[in-house]
Amino acid sequence: MVRGDRAGTLMALATFVTTEPFMAGHTVTLGEDEARHIRVLRLELGQPVGLLDGRGMRGRGALVRLAKRHAAVAVETVASVEPPPSVHLMLPVADRDRMLWLAEKATELAATSWRPVVFKRSKSVNPRGEGTTFQQKVAARMAGALGQSHGAWLPATYPDATVERAIAATPEGPKLVLDMAGEPMGLLVAEAMANAREHGAGFLKPITIVVGPEGGMESTELEQFVAAGFRVVSLGHTVLRFETAAVAALAVVRAALATLPRTVKASREEMEERWND
Repeated sequence: MVRGDRAGTLMALATFVTTEPFMAGHTVTLGEDEARHIRVLRLELGQPVGLLDGRGMRGRGALVRLAKRHAAVAVETVASVEPPPSVHLMLPVADRDRMLWLAEKATELAATSWRPVVFKRSKSVNPRGEGTTFQQKVAARMAGALGQSHGAWLPATYPDATVERAIAATPEGPKLVLDMAGEPMGLLVAEAMANAREHGAGFLKPITIVVGPEGGMESTELEQFVAAGFRVVSLGHTVLRFETAAVAALAVVRAALATLPRTVKASREEMEERWND
């Protein structure tokens, strides 16, 4: 196994996400959707393709079989990719198309998890993204975005939660809730990064970002987050759609985390111990 493979080695390849484990010297089978995509790309037998499992494994191999409902890839090399620092996203149950768009962008920005929250104002949205079928659509969008962005880790997805349940599931670490009346987000993120550099490896804990629904949270909901230790932060003085706010917040945090030395970054496994249902 090759460790620490760079995403750039796959950038020129058509890359597919598979739930089937793969290893060098073996053949992995891709499903009907992937086979259709291969035909659209007009890939020929013998051509190189990339593989991702969404859990930190990257592979490279050659297309050896293409049928209507499946395809097969002979795996040549496999790489284990270090997980990025954890950044958890709580988003509102909202318009389903805009949630699906956000699912793609959250994956591209390496969100560690995706937890939809049923706010009071979520209930008036129609059509809204909720339920098992919608969760499957979210997973499919995320898989497509991972293949396109050549990341290595899919966000962990959780079912819709009440405000109370979402708060109870929040791990220890910096907890941010977006609101126009809050402190500038950039200052708080810079403060957290400075503390991480000062205290060294293992100090940085999971970061949680909460984005409210269209029209904002009810004051009682915001008070619940504040009482649970969340800091109210702002991205500026204009009103943002929930999906815009989520993308902007994830980008700010990921850009800041990219400045940290690798030795400061705690393992994903250690961080995820605190982020369970």
